[in-house]
Amino acid sequence: MTQYVIIGDGISGSSAAETLREEDPDAKITVITDEGEPLYNRILIKEHAKGKLPEAPISIHDEDWYEDRDIDLSLNTHVTSVDTEGKVVHTHDSGEIPYDKLLVATGGTPTQLPVENSDADGIHHFWTFEDARGIRNHADEADRGVIVGAGLLGIDFAAVCGAQGIEADYLMRGDRWWRYALSAEGAEIMHEGMRDVGVEPVFDSGVDRFEVDDDGRVTAAVDPNGDRYECDFAGVAIGLSFNTEFLRGAGIEQDNGIVVDEYMQTNVDDVYAAGDLTQFHDVLLGEQAQNGSWGSAKEQGRVAAINMAADAEEEGFQWVSSYSITHFDFPFLSFGHPTRGDEHAERKYSDTEWRRIAFKDGKIVGGVLIGDLSPQSKFKQLMREQRVVADQAEVLLEQSVDLDELAPTQEQ
Repeated sequence: MTQYVIIGDGISGSSAAETLREEDPDAKITVITDEGEPLYNRILIKEHAKGKLPEAPISIHDEDWYEDRDIDLSLNTHVTSVDTEGKVVHTHDSGEIPYDKLLVATGGTPTQLPVENSDADGIHHFWTFEDARGIRNHADEADRGVIVGAGLLGIDFAAVCGAQGIEADYLMRGDRWWRYALSAEGAEIMHEGMRDVGVEPVFDSGVDRFEVDDDGRVTAAVDPNGDRYECDFAGVAIGLSFNTEFLRGAGIEQDNGIVVDEYMQTNVDDVYAAGDLTQFHDVLLGEQAQNGSWGSAKEQGRVAAINMAADAEEEGFQWVSSYSITHFDFPFLSFGHPTRGDEHAERKYSDTEWRRIAFKDGKIVGGVLIGDLSPQSKFKQLMREQRVVADQAEVLLEQSVDLDELAPTQEQ
């Protein structure tokens, strides 16, 4: 009987467990997580923090789900090390757990700002359900906020402040929000969305230090220019530190994450990885890539499980990810790798509608859609087909995209 051990019960770990049970009905499957509750919807916790959703719809699995599938679930269990030669996982209180195949799906932990008082009361990070509960409770009584981190996670804090009636300053290091993927024209639409909910973007800023009162509660953020922003609520979203400390000495290759091939295999026999922490070989991009989207993590878990159960390179991971934001009066969606392009095409259609497509070697590698998300399926199709279309950008920027208007791809 094969023994599978999965470290992590996010969507990638849970997806892998479900797939393994389907593929190998007689196997022993153990899922280990240091969280105190089973899988929940990480996408919806932001709605809970905003005060829009109660807890019930956010939970996906209860403990009975694992029991019904004969999957051993260990909550509140911290993995201390992995012996890849002896094929044993060491935990802080459950002893040794042997494995034949191991999946690492531990994700990350929000990175703390390396500044004075960054751990003060009232300064929040946003990743777990418990984080969302704390943010919701504090936001109910807060009046003035500061947000740090000009990316996809930071804007969730802007939405929380808007929904909870907290006037906030959004301190950004550059000259616009998500400057690696948006031009000034597209970013300004997002800035206006923030202003509409009471969040003021502040550019060429950031945080040099936080000030606190005698009780250790945050009272202000001071930026590198010396400007002071009063706050009794602060949200910090500057990226993730991946949870791989327990792999020290295990011989698993890492490069800002765990390096895997398109089969989710690491460089160590019988050890796989899936989810946010993978540096995976993206077959569409032709190079290593990283992706934190829910859909990507779920598919990586499934693909890893297929290959673990088959004990072979049965199926490769091929996925065009997307990430949507629905906090404002207009929708926003990024797809693929919008920061990886070597050339771009963009167009503004109205005050709340804009489109940008990123190309690499003439092929679409990603993009951003604001206002009208309808072209996304066609752009994703072109990505999967790996068609060279950069020279036909005008067709792709038409308000209604008709792929039949594209010239046939020339044979290489």
